[in-house]
Amino acid sequence: MAVDDFTDYLLLERGRSEHTVRAYRADVESLLRYALLADVDAAPGPMGGVTLPVLRGWLAAQANAGAARTSLARRTSVARNFTAWALRRGLLAEDPAIRLRAPKPHRTLPGVLQVDQAEAAMDAAELGARERDPQALRDRLIVELLYATGIRVGELCGLDVGSIDRSSRVLRVLGKGNKERTVPYGAPAEQALAEWLEHGRPALVAERSGAALLLGARGGRLDPRIARTVVHEVLSAVPGAPDLGPHGLRHSAATHLLEGGADLRVVQELLGHASLTTTQLYTHVSVARLRAVHDQAHPRA
Repeated sequence: MAVDDFTDYLLLERGRSEHTVRAYRADVESLLRYALLADVDAAPGPMGGVTLPVLRGWLAAQANAGAARTSLARRTSVARNFTAWALRRGLLAEDPAIRLRAPKPHRTLPGVLQVDQAEAAMDAAELGARERDPQALRDRLIVELLYATGIRVGELCGLDVGSIDRSSRVLRVLGKGNKERTVPYGAPAEQALAEWLEHGRPALVAERSGAALLLGARGGRLDPRIARTVVHEVLSAVPGAPDLGPHGLRHSAATHLLEGGADLRVVQELLGHASLTTTQLYTHVSVARLRAVHDQAHPRA
């Protein structure tokens, strides 16, 4: 089946994450269902009805159903990848997606914490861990590492005990496309790590734990959904703080680094961005904040 072969290609040849592959598969299945219904006179085979008008109709139907521009842009990218792959495999005589255009997504500024809010969140997590409850120690380490390093939640949950060089205070992180990078962390995160390894992890470790650094309540590798819940709960204890998830801590770390004078390309390397354009979004956050402060404080703003 074309969909199975395509997902195998994404996993085995392109090294895409399981989350990405699931999303691609769902989009491709949606496209093929639409193509089957849209062109009953199409050529036989799973790809016979995939034409440029069908691709445009598929995207238009989703736009009419209320899909966001970012979603439409992503699905256009999926369609292009799929039809290019199908052409190489001989499933299509020509690539119908070459002339397919997607609406440009609106670039929205990511939500971030103020520096004092980030510090208050770390203090709240530390306070909750003072009784050395294993899960509280783990939760403190979750927020400390996410904010200290700016890594993605999936990268955090994928860390093994051996991924950490405590003498140099750096993590070896496996990011998108199976690219490894080295990310430093600070003294507060090291303290949280030390307490977790000494008092928290041994209390939760089980046969199924393996080398995983962060563990769930039953001893398995921590699920990213649990980490997201932890971040939301910690930030809810900070008055005035926006309701952000792990990616909000990543945005905050990047913004605070740039506001502190870090070079844009250094931040790009720390975050694991393939393109500097992605990292530049954080400079817009900083400029927006400067503009807001200027408008509020300057007598002739």
